[in-house]
Amino acid sequence: MNKNIIIIFAVGLLFSNFLIICPSDTVSADSYNGEDLAIAILQNDSWLIDSSYSDTDELGHRQAIVLSSHGTMTPTHNSTFALISTGIAGTDIVTSYENEPGDERGTWFEGNRHGYPRDEATLTLTLQVPPYMHYLYYDVQFFSSEYPEYVGTQFNDKFTVTVNSPSEGSSQYYFDVNSGYFLLDSYDITNTGFDIFATSGYSSGVDWVDTYPRGSGADAGASDIIPIGGATHPVSPNEIITVTFNIKDAGDNLFDSAAYIDNLRFSGYAITNIVGRKIVTDLNGDPCEDGDTLRYRITISNTGTADQDNNPGDEFEDFIPEYTTYVPGSATATSGSIDYNTGENKITWDGQIPSESSVILEFDVTVNSSLDNGTIITNQGTIYWDSNEDGTNDAVELTDDPHIDDGIDQDGDSETDDDDPTNITYIVFEYPSVLTEDFSDDTTGENATQSYCGRKWFDTSNDGIGSNFEVASGYYYTTAKSFKTQLRITGGKQYWNYTFDQLDGDMEWWEAWFACGDNSEEGDMILDFKNSYGHTIAKLKFEYVYHGIEKPNDWYLLLYYEDPIQGWTELSTDYDGGYLHNNWYKIRVEKYGNDNINYSLYRNGIGIVGSGIGNQYGVGFSNFDRVEFSSTKIPVVNPMFFWDEHSIGLT
Repeated sequence: MNKNIIIIFAVGLLFSNFLIICPSDTVSADSYNGEDLAIAILQNDSWLIDSSYSDTDELGHRQAIVLSSHGTMTPTHNSTFALISTGIAGTDIVTSYENEPGDERGTWFEGNRHGYPRDEATLTLTLQVPPYMHYLYYDVQFFSSEYPEYVGTQFNDKFTVTVNSPSEGSSQYYFDVNSGYFLLDSYDITNTGFDIFATSGYSSGVDWVDTYPRGSGADAGASDIIPIGGATHPVSPNEIITVTFNIKDAGDNLFDSAAYIDNLRFSGYAITNIVGRKIVTDLNGDPCEDGDTLRYRITISNTGTADQDNNPGDEFEDFIPEYTTYVPGSATATSGSIDYNTGENKITWDGQIPSESSVILEFDVTVNSSLDNGTIITNQGTIYWDSNEDGTNDAVELTDDPHIDDGIDQDGDSETDDDDPTNITYIVFEYPSVLTEDFSDDTTGENATQSYCGRKWFDTSNDGIGSNFEVASGYYYTTAKSFKTQLRITGGKQYWNYTFDQLDGDMEWWEAWFACGDNSEEGDMILDFKNSYGHTIAKLKFEYVYHGIEKPNDWYLLLYYEDPIQGWTELSTDYDGGYLHNNWYKIRVEKYGNDNINYSLYRNGIGIVGSGIGNQYGVGFSNFDRVEFSSTKIPVVNPMFFWDEHSIGLT
């Protein structure tokens, strides 16, 4: 239970051979060869001449990895980014051992855990500057478990970026917990491995930690992804430069830190660039429910080297989300002036953002009462800024969530992943006790699917050769569509598939209305209820048996359920002989106590006409996964069933 920290970060593998790199495909996450390391960082890999990587881990360079996402971290360009660490990078778990990234009681790779040598990782790129380019930029973010308790002390891991230019000399940028860039704490960096909290509730010294949020116990922190990303390194066109990324323990080798690196690019001029990030936190904890308080945090960052002045008009506005109410007095800003406009029900901010800096805005809303289950709450703010330094805010930037991309460019900036109006979404959601599929919204002649509040829980397989297994119209119980099953052994098995993972429940009962008719040939259909391990939960058999009285309709339908001890047991109706003649029926299979299953058969207009109690199979009703439809017969005139009003009861 020490500071188990996963380190979401990465660059990978020894990268020391001389390389001539031609443009190549985007790399995949968790790759480790040298070319992949460069591609994960560079906006254009044709600039790369050579690269090397080294660290203090003697067991395989575990201080670096390439990732596509991790917690709050996502690429700012292409599909991957690189991470380097003073601990083990890229671990996806927080353990109770003392050798995980971020652990205050140690990831050290050799020597004395409290002394020397310090943990260190270094990535070096040799690059050809393109024609007409005069500046080098990159995106980075620094994480450390030394924050906040060791701000202002010698325990101060450093992340340093050094650029050596033959014409412009050496330029350097560095990060540590004393540099003033830390804007985020454990609450803001969920699932990164640095979202840790002191078990005492107060951060001081070497703590015992876990991931349970506690008041002022946030015990790690990070910069925003932007401030150092605007660091400018002067270069000259066509020259060869070296860029070195280094992270190293300082003061001891006990605490771990990590650095995200992405989108290394060149520019012909000094730039002003505004980026807005937004996160939302339910202060009452998940799931979001009526009456909960949501806190919106917006980080507006100037990644460029030119100041963004306080121009006429507001620099930011954000309408209060539908279905919520603003909490009076909750709006705050680290600089500038923030207000709530009562008449327009929106937040506004007015202020300046110097180069390579950020401002953080926050406000709270309360979720309204009596909302329908599945209500979606969305929010997005708008930033107004000056793109050409003429004193007028001519450009617009929307607060974005890089996880979402609908493929549509709505704000005219050629990007499709930064302007989706639903990019911050909370769903007021209650788990259902009953799910129903009546096939009314499915397409005739195709398979059926059904969702609950956007969560798919049911779908069917497609037709097999010699069988019909599809949505039908024109023959129905309560809706204009139904589902047709007409099976022969030559068609193999067909399936109704179920997924309840997102609905937090196990099957308690299963029922469906079906229509059947008298038939002139032998035929059968077996329904085998299976769990996710392929074990049988229950079995039904519809079988046409020879009656021998009224030709040609001398085959009548009987229904059976299988008892694992007694075998097939007839579920009779109120008709003579217990047959199911041409009509609509409902079959219900229900858990009965710990050891039995209750089978019930209803006839339209009559009510229950047959019932039986059978023994359960050893697996019970948990992990219900599918119903397998099959036949053991091959009739010419094939028995046909229509299904409607299919429901599942969940615990």
